[in-house]
Amino acid sequence: MQLYHHPYSLDSQKVRLTLEENGIDYTSYRVNPITGKNMEPSFFRLNPSAKLPVFQNGSHIIFDTIDIMQYIERIAVFTLGSENVTLSSQEVIEWMQRIQAWDPKYFTLFHIPEKYRFTVSKFIRRVVIARMAESPDLAGSYHLKLDEVYETEDKLRDPDVLKQSKEQLAEILDEVERKLNESTYLAGDEFTMADVMLIPVLARIVLLDLEEEYICSRPNIAEYWNLVQQRPSYKKVIGNYFSGWRKYKTLLKTWCFVRVRSMLKRY
Repeated sequence: MQLYHHPYSLDSQKVRLTLEENGIDYTSYRVNPITGKNMEPSFFRLNPSAKLPVFQNGSHIIFDTIDIMQYIERIAVFTLGSENVTLSSQEVIEWMQRIQAWDPKYFTLFHIPEKYRFTVSKFIRRVVIARMAESPDLAGSYHLKLDEVYETEDKLRDPDVLKQSKEQLAEILDEVERKLNESTYLAGDEFTMADVMLIPVLARIVLLDLEEEYICSRPNIAEYWNLVQQRPSYKKVIGNYFSGWRKYKTLLKTWCFVRVRSMLKRY
């Protein structure tokens, strides 16, 4: 089994947490979307949407995050015969779908300084154009990605896009806050895939230094956040990259790559 992912990717974190929680071995392939590695022809042929993660088991390839998570659950239950793992209940699935419906893309980009955002966007556009020249048979798909980049830039000029994203996130967190007043975890007193979906969202909020506004202001979520950070899966998948000085090391390494390649015009 192979997983194409990156530590920055929210959906990648959800899948990796699922793998760790279920004790599934897999081969890890990092594909950094910020440096345009997801636009490499080899990956693009695998997944023309260029989105992460991509899960592959033999000839079976899955792109949808929830589908991947449920597939991993089935492997744990039926292949490994784990007595401590059961398939997600309908309540858990509903929570998963509710959380997944929130797209973190614009929320994240709006909270990144404009100069960094513009530099990365410009770099990605040039990467797409360079890959298009290298692989003319994929030109149509690359054109779609180029249009997507321009569309993203346009939407980032619209304050209503950020407003809608913030409102949707706040609604989800308010609902989570009420639920956590009744139980330890999101779907009861046992850790489930619903929690796996929520943890990366909270981690993204912390990464953007918005913890006071979205987490600390909700006492049940603040207590829950402290609890889930103690899980080994969290420490391996997220904590190792975004705790303390590691956050700045990870971000600086990627930023330097983009700047150097831009100056050298190597895309």
